This record gives sequence, structure tokens and C-alpha cells, in this order.
Amino acid sequence: MKYGKELYIAFLAIFAIGSYLFLRLGTDLSQDSSSWPLWIALGVGGIPLVWDLLKKLSRRQFGSDVLAGISIIASVCLGEYLAGTLVVLMLSGGEALESFAVRRASSVLAALAKRMPNQAHRKGGNALVDITIDQIAIGDELVVLPHEICPVDGEVVEGHGVMDESYLTGEPFVISKGPGSVVLSGAVNGDASIIIRATKRALDSRYAKIMEVMRAAEEKRPSIQRLGDQLGIIYTPIALVLAMGAWILSHDPIRFLSVLVIATPCPLLIAIPVAVIGSISLCARRGIIIRNPAILEQVDHCRTIILDKTGTLTYGRPVVTKVNCFNGFDKSQALKYAASLEQYSKHPLARSIVEAALKEKTGLIKAGQISEAAGEGLKGVIDGHGVLITSRGKLIKKGKEAWFKDIPQGGGLECVLVMDDQLAAHFCFHDEPRREGKSFIQHLNPRHKVTRTMIVSGDRESEVAYLAEKVGINSIYAGQSPEEKINIVRRETALGPTMYLGDGINDAPALTAATVGIAFGQNSDITAEAAGAVIMESSLTKVDELMHISRRMRFIAMQSAVGGMIVSVLGMLLAAVGQLTPVEGAIAQEIIDVLAVLNALRAALAPKELTDFT
Repeated sequence: MKYGKELYIAFLAIFAIGSYLFLRLGTDLSQDSSSWPLWIALGVGGIPLVWDLLKKLSRRQFGSDVLAGISIIASVCLGEYLAGTLVVLMLSGGEALESFAVRRASSVLAALAKRMPNQAHRKGGNALVDITIDQIAIGDELVVLPHEICPVDGEVVEGHGVMDESYLTGEPFVISKGPGSVVLSGAVNGDASIIIRATKRALDSRYAKIMEVMRAAEEKRPSIQRLGDQLGIIYTPIALVLAMGAWILSHDPIRFLSVLVIATPCPLLIAIPVAVIGSISLCARRGIIIRNPAILEQVDHCRTIILDKTGTLTYGRPVVTKVNCFNGFDKSQALKYAASLEQYSKHPLARSIVEAALKEKTGLIKAGQISEAAGEGLKGVIDGHGVLITSRGKLIKKGKEAWFKDIPQGGGLECVLVMDDQLAAHFCFHDEPRREGKSFIQHLNPRHKVTRTMIVSGDRESEVAYLAEKVGINSIYAGQSPEEKINIVRRETALGPTMYLGDGINDAPALTAATVGIAFGQNSDITAEAAGAVIMESSLTKVDELMHISRRMRFIAMQSAVGGMIVSVLGMLLAAVGQLTPVEGAIAQEIIDVLAVLNALRAALAPKELTDFT
């Protein structure tokens, strides 16, 4: 049923009950004559419910809503139309409440859609042409005006400024942008206009992908929701036995109806999905997009965690760890000349050299005649000196083997600085572990009962071993291809529930093979598609938050459902001994429903702490 239909039936039931009470108490009409509003409510709301029940029974689906259908049929047969209408109100009102909870949980998606611009400014000669975002083509040059939201993923081609990407990445600071910088759709521009070249269509951009995974999360039925049916298999026979026993022992069919009315399992039908939906909403507000809600049940049961290295346990940003200098150059000179040239490059190591130079406060020099031809390295002229930054392998191919006789081939990344055709410096890099990496790994066993933690990486063994020692992991698999990764994950998953964390395209198969796949979603749309959850801010703290939200959701769902069932059973016992009439039972059940749903709504509220490591 759609949200509107549920709400209309609930309002009709309320109107019918009110009209009946007015006619019964405010006029001289008999009970039968004043019951016509109840007949209408039972016909409009009760018949569809009973029909749905019959269809389920024909498919051998014996769910907890059987009690509600039997209650409506029994109330009509026994002439207890008010009690039957109250059952219709309970179910239609409960389903309307669930739909409302879904819409409230969808507010994150609504906010995403609302803030996305619907037009862009495309350069057309010396003029700007306003176009809709679906008209943007790859390669179009677009002007992003001050304080506007970037419409597509792209690359800055002109201008300098800053962009606030916190809405997408969770990082609490703005990021400088200049020619060559990557920009993300959804980021908010600063005070200066910039010109970008679209690298993706709006449909394929990061912002659209976020909305897509959010939409997919809402459309999927989580496995924990089946907990209601599982509990119903136990609860329904108990209710039927109590109802039949009360009828047989008292010879009063009204007691049968009284027991069934209060047994109507709204805590099972409503409270569990409300807890699930609330947890999805909480995750979204914490920068965790749940693509498959089933993982919310599974995360807390994973006892093996498998991690990729680069970008997962590390920042994915190599840092300069050593500078070997030659031919009279010192470290300060090498960093100054290298950084002055590298500031114009988009190579992954360029940023590391620039940051090292800034840290050493060497200052930068203006460079000219900059070129970066494929297979040649980065070239330029600085202070009249020819400067080249390239790799060991490229220089060896040019006959410079002698330069490296005193530079052993070690682990990690490297590059070489050449000044005026002389070897000036050799830079060594390591991708440093995340600040929280070691404490996160150490807390997994005592706090989350994780018994096995391992690194599976495509990187060379020396790099993986370096990282494993830093964070405290003993089990490593280095130099693994995507095919080898998935075989390892399948083997571990066959032994018990596994969680896999990764961020690269080559992690996608392993993410799919694990019980729970979690992607750090800034680098690859393919990885995000393969994962059950996408963490927008690349942080292991967010993984811990997800683990706690999962545990908390299951506790609240069970508390609401089982607690509601226990109170309902007590009410059934009172009804069985004649202490509650059908109408009183329906009112009591309505109170139980409200309490169960209110408790389930706690899942959407963030507790004071969502992590337990420092």
C-alpha cells in the first residue's frame, strides 16, 4: 500500500469510530443502527487486508500478520465491529507510521537532491550560456561562480581558489584549487570564479553516485526485517493456543477475539523496520552510505577483518622518508629545486615533495619551460639550470646504470633529481599508516571479538611488511592480483563471517566475495558499487562507528519487538481470563505499539559516543 492509502484508511477508521461513538452515545439509535460507519471502515480497510492474507497463505507464507486477519474476521462474525475497526486502525496507522519513518530517514537523500544545482554556465566564445546539467558533455568548459555548487566532476583549467568538500568527504576544511586540480560535484566554491573542464557527465559524477547508492539503500529489504517473521513463527502459535484455550475453557467466543485483538503483532510488523530505517539514516548523517541494509545485521558478527593497504590502512599519500644527495648538493637544495618543478605536476609523488619542501621551509623558485612528455619525466628550467625529475628505470634505459651503484634497490617508492645532466638527489617515499590505524587494529579483539586481522595487498612485500609492523598485524599477503585476493577472501569467508575494507578498483571482486564489503568511496565508483557500505570520509574511525551502529540497531530492534511481544502476552493472559474486552484489548495493544515504535525510533538518534578507541 502507498503512503496515502494507508493514511486515508487510518483517518477513515478514526472517523468511523468517532461517528459510531457519537451515534451510539448522542442519539437513541440501537447498536446495530449506529454501526454503519464501522461497516464501511471494515469493508474499505479490512477486506484488502484479509485478501492479502489469503494470497500469502496460498504461497505458504505464514507470517505474524495472520493474527490481524483472523481478528478482523472474528470481530465481524461475532458482531464486535468496534474491535475490528480498532484492529484496522492499528495496522493502517502502523504502516503509515512506518512510511513516515521511511520518509524521515530519506531526508538525507532529499537534502542531497535539493542542494544539487539544476543548471551550469558553459563557455561559448566570450559569453556564458546557461544549460541544464543533463546537457553537460565531457570536455565542456564550465564557469563555477563564487559560492556556487560544482555541477559535475572535473578539472580546473583556469583560476585559483578554494572549495568546501566537507559535505562529500567529511573533512572540516576547504581545499585549494588551481589548474590541474580535481573538483567534485557537490563541492561549494569559494570567493573566486574558476573554470573547469567536465571529466564526467552529471549522471556519472560523484554527487549523482551518492544519490544513487542512497536510493538503492532505501529500496532494498534488509535481512533483519525477516526477524519479524522468524519471531512471528513462535509468537503466532502461542497467541492462537491462548485464544483457543480461553474460548474452550470459558465457552465464550468473545474471549477468543479479545486475546487475538491484543495479540495483533504490530511491534513485529513496525518496530523492526523502523529501527533498520533509523540506523540507515544515522549512518548517512555520519558519512556512511548503506547500499545493502542487510549488512547492518551482519557487521557485528564478523570475526575476520581483511584490509587492503593503500588508501585503507594508509592515507594513500606517500611522504618523503629519505633524501640521498650527490655531486655537492645538499638536502635543502634538492628539495627546493625538486619542489619548484613538482608544484606544476599532478604525479602522486609531486605533492609529497612539495610538502617536504614546505616543511623544511626551503622556499620555492619560479620554473619555466615546463614539460612532461610520456616516458621522459618532468622537465623544466630553474635559475638557468636544466632540471629533470624521473625514475631510476628511465635513466638506466639511457645508460646511466653507474649512477645507481651506491643506491640499493629497496622497498617503497622513489624518484631521481637530475640537474644539468648530473645526478643531484634520490628521494625515497613511504605511504604512512593512518594515525588511528594501530589503535583501531588493537581494539578489534577486546571490543568487537575480532579473532583474525589480515592485510591482502597488491603492493610489494617490503611495503606491506613495513605497514603491518607499524599497525600490529601479523598475517599479510603481498603482491596479490585481484583474482588471488578474491580466492583468499572466499577461503576465509567459508570459515566464518568476514569484513573486507578496500578503496581501489582491484578491490571490487573481494568486496563482493566477503560477507560484508566496505569501501572508502573517494577513489572508485566501481569499488563503491561492489560494496555493501560506502564510507565517504576515508577514516577507520567511521568503520568503528558502523560496527557500533550495527550492534546498537540489533539490540534496539530486538528490545522493541521482544519487549512488545512480552507485554502483549501479559495482555493476552488478562484477556483470556475475561479481564479485557475486545475493545479494551485493542486500546491496550495500540499503547503497546506506540511504545515499541517510540523505542525503535531511538536507532535514528546518535548516542554520545559511537567509537571505543582512541
